[in-house]
Amino acid sequence: MNLETHIKNHSAKVGVVGLGYVGLPVCIAFGEAGLSVTGIDLNAQIVKSLNQGKSHIGDVSNERLQKLVDVERFNSTLDYACISDLDVLIICVPTPLNKVKDPDVSFIISVTDGMLPYMHQDLLVVLESTTYPGTTRELVLETLEKSGEKIGESFFLCYSPERIDPGNTSYSLKNTPKVVGGVTETCTHLGSLLYSLISDKVVPVSSPEAAEMVKLLENTFRSINIGLANETAIMCEKLGVDVWEVTDAASTKPFGFMKFTPGPGLGGHCIPIDPQYLAWKMRSLDYRAKFIDLAQEINTHMPHHVVELISEGLNQQGHAVKGSKILLCGVAYKKDIDDIRESPALDIMKLLEEDGADVGFYDPNVEEIRWNGGTIKGIESIDKETIPSFRVVVILADHSDVDYSLIKKHAELIVDTRNVYSDADHIIRLGVGKKK
Repeated sequence: MNLETHIKNHSAKVGVVGLGYVGLPVCIAFGEAGLSVTGIDLNAQIVKSLNQGKSHIGDVSNERLQKLVDVERFNSTLDYACISDLDVLIICVPTPLNKVKDPDVSFIISVTDGMLPYMHQDLLVVLESTTYPGTTRELVLETLEKSGEKIGESFFLCYSPERIDPGNTSYSLKNTPKVVGGVTETCTHLGSLLYSLISDKVVPVSSPEAAEMVKLLENTFRSINIGLANETAIMCEKLGVDVWEVTDAASTKPFGFMKFTPGPGLGGHCIPIDPQYLAWKMRSLDYRAKFIDLAQEINTHMPHHVVELISEGLNQQGHAVKGSKILLCGVAYKKDIDDIRESPALDIMKLLEEDGADVGFYDPNVEEIRWNGGTIKGIESIDKETIPSFRVVVILADHSDVDYSLIKKHAELIVDTRNVYSDADHIIRLGVGKKK
């Protein structure tokens, strides 16, 4: 019985390396499709908790995980040796930027090196980690071929970009089309067959490079358009116009316009980072990605702009940032999630503290954040007694379960970066200038 037959009859054993925001949902999807799934992670505490049916990812409930653990369709381990018994291995490890904004593919390299002793015939390997075009062929393939197995004959390799959007209840792995690009036609066929088990639509492309570029185009598109929305907000402030009114009106056009809204900056693992992978690759080919660089400049300035709005508001009330107690409301990088990766709130907190402010935070989804080598805890709740103890409340992530009317009633000054409020004397809104 060969690999294709195993996939078709749901008897394929699937392994997933990296059990974070991408890897764990992938495990659950294949487990719920009836396949046996083994998760691999280097974090012993995560492995232990998952085997006890306890999820650390907001999009995966303990109930869904426990069901798969109970029927022995999911288990997790620290040991790469399990690859010897797998039919499929999906790599979902982080791909951050290093200190000089160059791609850090060390996690991918670590995985391929670690799995090399356990390579065997009829193994399908899929890389899902976001990376620059060429990674699958230049890094993963070159390493795995050292095993002596032959690509397209005794083992198979694809790239399939992850498209998971944390907190999005409308789109899941099932109803989000899955792009697959294999090193050979057989690789693409097997990869497409695999993902058809968990996705309603699979989109095969001609190569792993094309699939890698798909992911970078998607998030570069978003980064550039968010950059345009952010610059429009600054322009509207100078013009005495309301950017939210302008954006809503423009979005009534049924063609040629897609709505993007401004905010305090970019967050999450994808949009701030993925375009930089493409920009880095193009620099290696002696080409400057001008749109990417400009969007990066605008988006990374937004935390500074928010601090400027806070400072202006305090000045109008006869106060300075230095010595002021400031509450950041919502430190996750977007609405209704607990993810603070690359959150602009962290940059705003740093800038305010550098200016001498006493900064605290409230987020119903985030209890504490790592800060300056330690951790700081958020306040547990906000009420009519705690709100007035802060000179400014800054709305950064507009979580649904926050009492904004209470904040409006008791706050001395509000800086709103998410269009939570309409105009009021004590509210400064991002993208809204004084009317002339």
